[in-house]
Amino acid sequence: MKRRNFVKASLLTGTVAGFLPQVSLAATGNTVQKKANAEFYELRVYTLKNETQQKLVEDYFQQAAIPALNKLGSKNIGVFTEQQPQGQTKLYAVIPFNSVEDFIKVNDKLMQDAAYVKAGAAYLTAPATAPAYDRIQSSFMKAFAFMPKMELPAKQPRMFELRRYESHSEVAGKKKIEMFNEGGEIAIFKRVGLTPVFFGETLIGEMRPNLTYMLTFDDMAEHDKNWKVFGSDPEWKKISSIPEYANARIVSNITRTFLVPAAFSQI
Repeated sequence: MKRRNFVKASLLTGTVAGFLPQVSLAATGNTVQKKANAEFYELRVYTLKNETQQKLVEDYFQQAAIPALNKLGSKNIGVFTEQQPQGQTKLYAVIPFNSVEDFIKVNDKLMQDAAYVKAGAAYLTAPATAPAYDRIQSSFMKAFAFMPKMELPAKQPRMFELRRYESHSEVAGKKKIEMFNEGGEIAIFKRVGLTPVFFGETLIGEMRPNLTYMLTFDDMAEHDKNWKVFGSDPEWKKISSIPEYANARIVSNITRTFLVPAAFSQI
């Protein structure tokens, strides 16, 4: 009887010992994430009918929204137009938030700001017969754990690439995010010159499940060169050869849009 209990105790000790490194690693990971709380991003896409509407929306951001949002703690707001629009350009805006609560309360706080209401009057009170825009398509995202904060590029002439990866299921979408984080894809991006500005998991928005990220380049020549370097990188080849990370298993559609920052954009 004593021998049986000893064997059971030994087996249990061995099991616990084998599990302890995993517990320790998980705890370490949680500690790292707590040190850098992830930002949240609202991505707005304005559909515009003409240049008059474009000017109204651009003036709104430059004169009203950006100053007011900065005062509320939303820094580094990006405003972009399409590099090669098909007809009238769409206008893209990326607005960072420190928390979900900040996002929920932002509109009420903006409307309590007299300077904002005055500066944005043309946009805010545009009549139905002459609206400031056609529609706004909006997504709300949470930054990735391994890039929890936006990283600003140098202030110089440059282009941006906005990429959205859609997945066929929530599990597949999480696996692609894991590939960027724990899998090491973000680190490879930075090393080969695919300079990321942000990575976000879409919590609310169209075409879910998806993730969206933004890269920046000096020009299209650098874009093409650095993507080619990435494609031939040994570490990338190693990661992408892992069956569970195969694109065919976790990515169902990729959309990319090339953007140019407005003169007043903070990104």
